[in-house]
Amino acid sequence: MPQLTPLPDGPPPAPRRRRPWLAALLVLLLVVLLILAAALAYGYSLTRPPSPAAAASKPYTLEIKPGDTLALAAARLEKSGVIRSPDALRLIMRQRGTAGRLREGYYDLPAGLDAFQVADRLADTPRPRVRSVTIPEGKRLKDLPGILVSARLGEARPLAASLKAGAGKCPNRSLEGFLFPATYPFRPEASSAEIVAALQSRMTQEFTAARVQTARKLGLDVCGWVTLASMVQAEAASTAEMPTIAGIFLNRLKEGIALGADPTVAYGLGKDLNQLDRSAGDFTKDTPYNTYTRRGLPPGPINNPGEAALLSILTPRLTTTGGKEALYFVHGLDGKIHVNADYASHLRDVNRYR
Repeated sequence: MPQLTPLPDGPPPAPRRRRPWLAALLVLLLVVLLILAAALAYGYSLTRPPSPAAAASKPYTLEIKPGDTLALAAARLEKSGVIRSPDALRLIMRQRGTAGRLREGYYDLPAGLDAFQVADRLADTPRPRVRSVTIPEGKRLKDLPGILVSARLGEARPLAASLKAGAGKCPNRSLEGFLFPATYPFRPEASSAEIVAALQSRMTQEFTAARVQTARKLGLDVCGWVTLASMVQAEAASTAEMPTIAGIFLNRLKEGIALGADPTVAYGLGKDLNQLDRSAGDFTKDTPYNTYTRRGLPPGPINNPGEAALLSILTPRLTTTGGKEALYFVHGLDGKIHVNADYASHLRDVNRYR
């Protein structure tokens, strides 16, 4: 006879109650996580370097001018293709506490930086914001505006006006000869007057008490010293020749012989040296700077001499290799300078080496 399964004691168990709110909460949580993940992914993508085809594939220098803000700099970086999002860069720097470190200057940014690396660079000290210009030795006053404008410093007309307004140490008051040839760093906003003053101030440093005293012993004031140095600067083919040419000019001054320097003739006629034309009578046209028609020094320098030319006047080589007073020289086609004590020997060397 089959056995019967005994019934459990007590009432049957109640059925499980469904919790629809829990499922909805899980779905909502999943959606939030997906949105957050997408936001993080998008935010991360904004910090990555731009595509290789963008400007970030090349180094970039960010120039920060006075008054520039981080927002302006970030926008400029985005426009130049260095970063993807200016907002992301600003956020990174604000969170790091470096948003206020941006300074005037040049920030050099290598290619391929992400926003975090760019933020690191902008938190560092930038290169000074200067533009360098080199004034070569022997350049005339008229050459300087073009040199400065090429270096993106000032404009030609204001520069020319400032050069004309300055005063040198010769009776003609010209600054010709009194602007020292060198390499100068200037802020881009430097005015024409500031630039000219810097060149003039640097030249004044050459006029030490000891040097001025040495020049006076040679019979030269500062004007005469610089004038003679400018002639040596124009005549010498090398620095090594300068003391020799200086000695010849000093000897000729002492002997009352005309200096006979071609560069002074060109200066007086407003020409460059290679424009002189003997057949057109250039050497016989009398000007205050023609050292063939007039004895003594011209009224002022004919260019801006460098330190080597200035010092050559104070340390001249006054004699030939034979110990005689040096009075003549000629540059030969053999690349050498030939010095003589008398005119006949000078003519012989002219015929031999020219």
